[in-house]
Amino acid sequence: MERGKFITLEGGEGAGKSTQVPYLKAFLESYGCQTVITREPGGSPGAELIRKLLVHGTPIQWDSLTEYLLLSAARRDHIETVIKPALEQGKWVICDRFFDSSLAYQGAGGGVTEETLYQIYNMIAPDFEPDVTFIFDLPVDIGLQRTRERAALDDWFEKMSVDFHQCIRNKFREILEKNPQRCYLVNAQDSIENISNALQKHLMKFLK
Repeated sequence: MERGKFITLEGGEGAGKSTQVPYLKAFLESYGCQTVITREPGGSPGAELIRKLLVHGTPIQWDSLTEYLLLSAARRDHIETVIKPALEQGKWVICDRFFDSSLAYQGAGGGVTEETLYQIYNMIAPDFEPDVTFIFDLPVDIGLQRTRERAALDDWFEKMSVDFHQCIRNKFREILEKNPQRCYLVNAQDSIENISNALQKHLMKFLK
């Protein structure tokens, strides 16, 4: 059986990643692809328990390295129990955030060195990376305004300073520049329909 494809959606707060997930799912299924929708942190029963600690806490609960170790434990469980089995069954996995978010949030935002980030990641998931990563980019002020308009804000990352979020945006842009074969820039200020069409157009090369 042909291995499925692993698609990740990355970007800062309020970028609209989650909005695009059902459109991607419907598009892929229209081509006969079975899909699995998941997210990080979380995505598996064990990882969801860790997610509760991470997103409902306070910014001073742990330092960035401790936070990354928790994320890595969740990621290991998620990869081994959900992502890899689905890919081996020929399914396409669509994941809202993955390792690039750790490079941005715990690395650029939190000060954990890339050497440390990669060393731990390579322990939990050697030679494993997404087939395609869509990086949703938009100005920080627009992203934060979108988060304020949500019914509930329970993720403390959304409450960090503007400078923190600008640092995150800059890091995602750097990741894009360093990984042009894997990463695709998404103008997150565009309409939902236009963004959906752009993602679908990019994925067509895998469906032919």
